[in-house]
Amino acid sequence: MERRKMIIAIDIAVIGISFVLVLLAVNYARPLVISPVNDFSTTNDSVLFSFQKGNIIEIDDNPNFTSPQKISAANNLVINLEPGLYYWKVEGILDSSVRTITIKSRVDLKLKDAGSQYQLVNAGNTLLNVDMYNGTKYTGNITLETEQSKNVSGTVFIGRQSNG
Repeated sequence: MERRKMIIAIDIAVIGISFVLVLLAVNYARPLVISPVNDFSTTNDSVLFSFQKGNIIEIDDNPNFTSPQKISAANNLVINLEPGLYYWKVEGILDSSVRTITIKSRVDLKLKDAGSQYQLVNAGNTLLNVDMYNGTKYTGNITLETEQSKNVSGTVFIGRQSNG
């Protein structure tokens, strides 16, 4: 009877140690995601992804990853994203947990003196509609893609995010 108790105690110890070793192995195999943190929100469309023990980043606008963009990567990869909500994870031996990132729209209209005209520059991360005025008189409207510039005349320029 004493021998049987000893065998049961050894069996329980072996099972417990095995369980701990399996947990450690699984956690070691899972990629270590450093940045961006979960639920990260920014107006910057260039995002630094930093991780270890992974080789592919999957990014999708669907939490079920029905049409993911897969990017082969090493650590410290900068990805440019359009405004929106994204789900992402890192693939390795096992996948990391799914995280979210939100790229917010940023309206940023810059005006540069170009002699007799002005150069309007869309310095934001979204399509802009710009109403132009000469004093209080409306003179027209232009649309600017991100980083696009146009020479225009006028005294007042009002930019707003385009709906399409």
